[in-house]
Order: sequence, then C-alpha cells, then structure tokens
Amino acid sequence: MDNFPAARFFDRTTQPTMLTLVLLASISALAMNIYLPSLPLMAIEFSTTPAAMGLSVGVYLGTSALFQVFAGPISDRMGRRKIVQVSLIIFVIASISCAYAQSFETFLMYRAIQSVAATCMIVSRAIVRDTTDTASSGSRIAYVTMGMAVVPMFSPALGGFIDTNFGWEGTFFVLAGLGLIMLMLSYFDQGETAPVSDKSILGQFQNYPILLTSKRFWGYCLASAFGSGAFFVYLGGAPAVGAEVYALDPQSVGLFLGAPAFGYFFGNFIAGRYSKSIGIDLMVLYGLALALFGMSLSFAISALGYGSALSFFGFMTFVGLGNGMSIPNATAGMLAIKPELAGTASGLGSAMMIGGGAALSALAGPVLHMGSGDLALIALMWLSVFIGILLILLVIKRNQTLTAD
Repeated sequence: MDNFPAARFFDRTTQPTMLTLVLLASISALAMNIYLPSLPLMAIEFSTTPAAMGLSVGVYLGTSALFQVFAGPISDRMGRRKIVQVSLIIFVIASISCAYAQSFETFLMYRAIQSVAATCMIVSRAIVRDTTDTASSGSRIAYVTMGMAVVPMFSPALGGFIDTNFGWEGTFFVLAGLGLIMLMLSYFDQGETAPVSDKSILGQFQNYPILLTSKRFWGYCLASAFGSGAFFVYLGGAPAVGAEVYALDPQSVGLFLGAPAFGYFFGNFIAGRYSKSIGIDLMVLYGLALALFGMSLSFAISALGYGSALSFFGFMTFVGLGNGMSIPNATAGMLAIKPELAGTASGLGSAMMIGGGAALSALAGPVLHMGSGDLALIALMWLSVFIGILLILLVIKRNQTLTAD
C-alpha cells in the first residue's frame, strides 16, 4: 500500500472521495435491480414467460463475471481511471440500446453488454486496497458497500414507479442518464491509485496462477460465492414468485424485492464497526450463520403451510444481513493474499462469486417450474448458504494451521 494524499472532492491529484467509491460500487447493483418489477410485463411484450425473462438476470451476472476477469488485470496495468471511464461510456450506450430492443434475444444481448458496469465495482474495491492496510480494508470495504446497499433498497420500488408511469423502457433511459453523471464524477474526482506496473497486460494475466494455486484464495472466493448464492437465486426467482404465487402487481413486487437490502445495510454497518476487532474469518462465519438461520425459519413456515409474501420476502432480510457481514470480509481475505495484485484478485474473486451466482440464478426458473410455490426456491437458497458455511470453516482451519506453523 502506498501513501496517498487525503481525498479532496474534485481533486484528481488525490485518491477518490468515499462518495465516488460508493457510487462506483453502486451502478452495477442499480442496473441489476431496478428493472426487476418490469419482468412480468416485459415477458408479455417479448412473447415469453416471466421465468424465461428471469434469465436476463443470469445473463447479466454471467457476462459481468467475464468482464471482471479481464478488468482486474487491465486495471493493474493501465490504471483504475481509464477502465472506469471506458466502462461507463459502454454502459450508457448499452442502456439506451436496451430501451429500443425489439426482441427478447436482442434485449439479452444488450443486457449482457450493459453488465460492463460491474467493472466499476471491482475497481472501487481495488482502490480501497491500494490506499488501506490489510487490517482496515475489511472495515472500509464494508462502509463502501454499506452505501451501495442503499441502492437495492429503493431501486426496485423506483423501477416499479417508472414502469407504471413511463413503461419499462423508461427504466433504461434513467440508467443511461445516471451513467453519464457517474462518468463526469469519475473524470473530475477519481485520482489514479494503481501502483506503477512494468508488466504487459499479458503479463498481468500470467499472475492468475499465483492466486489460483492458493487454497485460501479459493476458500474465501467460494465461501463468498455460495453465501451470496441465496441472494442471486432470489433475484432469479423472486419476481416470478411475487407475481405468480402471491399475485402482486409490479409496484408491490418492487417494494418487496428491496427487503434483503435493509439487512445488507445493517450487516455492512456491523462489519465496518467490528471487523477489525473480531477478525475477518469469524465475521464471514457469523454472517453466513445468520443467513442460514433466516432461510431455516422461512422454509419451516412455508413447509407448514403458513407461507406468505410477507414471510418469503421478509426473511430475506437475514440473507441480506449475513451477506453484509460476510462479503466485505471475504473480499478483504481475497485481496490480502497478494496485495500487489489487488485489481487482479478483485476481478477474479468477484468473477467467481458472480459467475456462481449467475448459475444459481439460472436454476431459479427450473426450480419454480417444479410447481411447489416458493418452497423449492427457499430450499435451494438454504443449501447454497450451508455450503458457504462449510467452506469458511475450512478456511479458518487452514489459517489456524498456517499460524501454528
């Protein structure tokens, strides 16, 4: 970590302000969540089913994972500023193109390109590692993502409002406008923080084996991937559950969809406040345990025949709370393996997490076709979190072994 001047707003000779980092981390989450209430009506317009439209979530997640594999090493070589600005320009163009899509297939293609916004998220985390020591990085990443958590709280409700008054196309025009604002903010406020590298871009990609041969890197990545998997399953299936199982209108679906974000906000606050004193490994474990507790209660209520929209969406706050505690600390663990490869580690780790999330969200549609209401979906979320707990326990054991040696 190098020493950087304290952040000064609109001063490109300093590190970016916390506001800029929060907004950079938020643009991808906004694009992923804001249009979800529109899925059932978009399915009618594109002559497909709500479950099939849910694939647009998986496509967005999958291609964002691919972008991040490349974005991390490129940002280590060429700098954080350039890649953020190029990504935002592409995002604006893709958002406008989504609004003019004439078919389901065309929409999916533009939606995939739009996911380049995820680059901004991994760069914001790399900037934290550029400017913060290992012990404090978990807390600072948590504060960045705590601000980011506000976006999913209101974005589905905002999307439902825009859909009701301006149609689903209006949502993507709003995204384009916000992308332009972010581009200007990045240009004027984001100072360069990447360490100087003499390696070529190909040389940066050759660093991947250093990370991929680390058992602890794999452990943190997969624990985070499966722990957050419940949320990605939720994104893929919850709009259909709200519309088809509980007969909610788009605006109501939008309001309910924001439930996990409330938990995520408070989970980030807890992580920011206590990660340094408790330690990153235990914070990941405690967070996943809380998520599993929430899913266990939700499953029991649904299995006993008392399931409702309130119970299905409400208990997702535990998943949000657990992810808010676990994801920043698992990320800090990934970035600490090789601090000089912060961008590469951030991109690869996030790609693995989101790629796994894309696969799990794609399972939501087939699971819902099983005709079990929300029960099978809850079971899939429970299993994902449970696997995450097993993985972080292995990481803790591995760290204890290294300490003993």
